[in-house]
Amino acid sequence: MQDMLEIKDVSKTFKVKSGDVTAVDGVSFRARKGEVTVILGPSGSGKTTLLYLVGSLESPDGGEIEVFGEDICRPGMDLIQYRRKRVGFVFQFFNLITALTALENVTLPMDLADDPYSLQDERAVELLGRMGIDTRLQKAKANKMSGGEKQRVAIARALANDPDIILADEPTGNLDTATGKVVVEILVDLARKDGKCVIIVTHDESILEAADWAYRMEDGKLTGIDTGA
Repeated sequence: MQDMLEIKDVSKTFKVKSGDVTAVDGVSFRARKGEVTVILGPSGSGKTTLLYLVGSLESPDGGEIEVFGEDICRPGMDLIQYRRKRVGFVFQFFNLITALTALENVTLPMDLADDPYSLQDERAVELLGRMGIDTRLQKAKANKMSGGEKQRVAIARALANDPDIILADEPTGNLDTATGKVVVEILVDLARKDGKCVIIVTHDESILEAADWAYRMEDGKLTGIDTGA
């Protein structure tokens, strides 16, 4: 299986009133196409910061983040295009625009990427249908949806520009157990059937069952976990 993503000795320190806080401390790992990588850790362990570094929402203080051999931290890298085309985010709190419909939330990334208008609705309808969002719900405002429905819309939005990498930050954190299981199954399908590189950060031990590769994060450091798979 080809490595899609390689993190090499990446670190990130934040300056706060009480002093410097090292959120990510010399982390290295690989993630591959067609596989699910799970990073398990409590709140404050640094796992969300690590995800944001991979997605270029934060910049590392040191180290390399390579996608297909290209260091996204190098000078001159077009990070806007990287975020729009190569990475899809799924957040714990969904981060949908509540005043927009499900369909409009999914077409928005395509609009920002200057995709042809003629194709945007067609692709959004296809993605939402795949996520189990029917025609009626596609036209509903996001603030009228249940948590599970919002997360399905958020996954469809993450897929809008057909990214290589899906980054999921506590994707089941605001969902009941049954709905959370369905969301994890969707993410696993995206790896197995679509060949996406899926990285899930979570505190939920049960998600380890879905992992091809698993790590535990504590105090900014990463260690491997044997899932028995």
